[in-house]
Amino acid sequence: MTENSEAKKKPRRKANVGVGQSAPPWPTIIAFLLPAFVLYAVFMVWPLIQSMYFSMYEFKGLSREGFVGLDNFKELFTRYPLNEQLPRAFMHNIAFFVGTMAIQNTMGLLFALLLYGSRKGKRFFQTVYTTPYLISALVVGYLWSLMLNPLFGPVNQILKAIGLDALAHPWLGDPATALPAIILVNAWQWMGFPMLLFAAGLANISEEIREAARMDGATRWQLFRKIELPLLTPVIGIVTVLTFIGNFNAFGIVWSLGGVDGGPAGSTDVLGLVFYRTAFRGGIDAFGLASALAVLMFFFIFGISTIALKKFRKVEDQLT
Repeated sequence: MTENSEAKKKPRRKANVGVGQSAPPWPTIIAFLLPAFVLYAVFMVWPLIQSMYFSMYEFKGLSREGFVGLDNFKELFTRYPLNEQLPRAFMHNIAFFVGTMAIQNTMGLLFALLLYGSRKGKRFFQTVYTTPYLISALVVGYLWSLMLNPLFGPVNQILKAIGLDALAHPWLGDPATALPAIILVNAWQWMGFPMLLFAAGLANISEEIREAARMDGATRWQLFRKIELPLLTPVIGIVTVLTFIGNFNAFGIVWSLGGVDGGPAGSTDVLGLVFYRTAFRGGIDAFGLASALAVLMFFFIFGISTIALKKFRKVEDQLT
């Protein structure tokens, strides 16, 4: 019997019908993806489509009246007090984002660098730093409101105990310090998230590159500034976009620390609070106005995020 006849008798393997050589078949892939897709469509896509639809109609309570086109969008910028609250809240969201980027992500990168170079206690400190963002923002806000209480809060008590009585302050009761205090609390809660991303990015950098730089006489600062930081550009881009999205959707932490009116005197008001007040305390025709505000927030956040991602991708392409 020849080799050709033996080869003909051997059963042929069925071609893999998945997306890759070792991937499962398409029915299995669809079965795993379908539940997540359905949940995303029901709780994200469908409400967004409804908001776009409702934003062009007049409402009397929950009853939809006639088509008004862009009138709801115009009223957001002409009706009192929305015409005063929206610009103020928007500027507070910008300050919220800038402050969080400066504190949260800088400290997250610093701790990622420190933990990357250490071996003892690495897992312990990673757990400590990442635990706060696993807790509800409302819980974190209420706990910090107690800690910052001017009468019995431990923050002022510690300052007084070490002789810094002049720094003891009603942090959440002063319009000048309320928003910075909330930014610090928010940065403290979420610092562990960028730390994990930066740690993963540092671990992905080849040790051969670092060793070659050391052999050329690079100091630790030069190694970070010339090699590690540029190679972390993809991570910086993702962290920046996620921070922007999270901060412009801020609600829970601000509501628990400053109240639904963004007190004191509106100094902590953000777009999320304006949307909440418009939807639930804005009057009989509030549903259309709130939908219009939600649509504007979505397109602004989506547009800026898309532009930022493209910019960071261009920077990545220049580095490669």
